[in-house]
Order: sequence, then structure tokens, then C-alpha cells
Amino acid sequence: MYILETRNLNFFYGDYEALKNINFRVETNTVTALIGPSGCGKSTFIRLFNRMNDLIDNTRIIGEVFIEGKNIYLKDTKIDELRKKVGMVFQKPNPFPMSIYENVAYGLRVNGETNKHTIEESVISSLMQAALWDEVKDNLKKSAIGLSGGQQQRLCIARALAVKPSILCMDEPASALDPISTSKIEDLIIDLKKKYTIIIVTHNMQQAARVSDFTAFFYLGELIEYDVTNKIFTNPKEVRTQNYVTGRFG
Repeated sequence: MYILETRNLNFFYGDYEALKNINFRVETNTVTALIGPSGCGKSTFIRLFNRMNDLIDNTRIIGEVFIEGKNIYLKDTKIDELRKKVGMVFQKPNPFPMSIYENVAYGLRVNGETNKHTIEESVISSLMQAALWDEVKDNLKKSAIGLSGGQQQRLCIARALAVKPSILCMDEPASALDPISTSKIEDLIIDLKKKYTIIIVTHNMQQAARVSDFTAFFYLGELIEYDVTNKIFTNPKEVRTQNYVTGRFG
């Protein structure tokens, strides 16, 4: 069974059709990169997986989205449970204006966890998984705002991991970072797929080639081609894919 699947998926902002008949499947413990020009629907697409687009007025969806075999757009879906299952990391690091420790503990507290020992164990484990523990372990009470951009992004990843998601969606997670921080994020993505299924939106073709197992090329709201990453970059079926990955447009 695929951990995530969309069937005949269409999405509208008002009258504008942002996504057109998307059929898409993701295997467990893989990294899937979504590539394509700006405005082609990639970010809209991943925000469907934890229903973040519900927060935008005058939007509608036609089709189905399944996570772990369940259609998440049925009326009885518990949105809070879904958002624990599908973590989200954004382009710009967005730590809360509180301590490093409390940033990671936040999701646990919101979800009703009160046991101090359980929270502490989860904070430490999440920071370790995000490759940040050694850098912050002596400063957990300090404000997260004082961290570097790369550290803030890894903190946001730790915060997402603390509630034990199955899927981690990352929307351009390294685009605002310097090359060294970007390299750390890429190493982290490769390591995290042992435990999680990761979907990453990126404009960086080299990054997609380095970190992903599968790559999906979007253009004007359509999924043009979706295959093993190596095939997309070396022998794509579609001329439009070839033109995009070789830099002829986009």
C-alpha cells in the first residue's frame, strides 16, 4: 500500500484551476522531489496533504487524497490528527519567539501532553534527529530567535518531528540558506527517510537529484512526468521535462 495517493485531483482558487487531474502515489520511506517553474502548483499540492488550503477562502477540491489508505477529505476526518501525521516545514524558518526547548515541546503541549519526562525525552530525541542537539544542548533555555538561519530551519524540522508524523512535507526548505546550511539540510533529509516519508518542493535541480528517490515535474497545474529521479534527469519521456531539467525554460 502507498502511504499517500491522489486520484483525479483538481483544486481551485475561486474559478482558477490550480491543479488539474493529478494522479500521484508515494512509497513509504522515500524522498520525492516536486520540481517545476514558480506558480505551477507545487506548494498548493503539498498543502493539500494536511488540509492547510482549507484555511484559504473560496477554494475547493475535486478528487481524492488518501493517506495510509484513508480519504482525508471525508467529513469525519479529524484535522488535528491529520496535521500530526503530516508535518510541514516552510521556505523561511519560522521559530516561535520562545526558548529552543519550548519550540520543540510546543506541539506536544498543544496535543495535550503534560508529562514532563515524556516531553523532555521527545525534545531531546527530536533535536538529535534534526542534527541540532550537539549545537544547542547547553542553551535550551535561550531564545530560538538567536539561532542562525540554518539552525532555525533544523529547529523547525525538530518541532515537526516531535509529534511523530508519518510524512514530512518540506516547501523549499533550503532556499533561504547558505551553502553549508543547505548541505546540512540535505544530509538530514537523506538520514530522516529511514523513519519518515519525505516530500520536498525545490527549484534546485541539483538538490532534487542529490536527495530524492523519485521526482515529479509540474507545469501549469499539471503533473507532466513522475518517475525515478535518475530517469527524470537522464532519460525523461516528455520533451517538456527534458527542457526544464536542462535549463531551457523555467
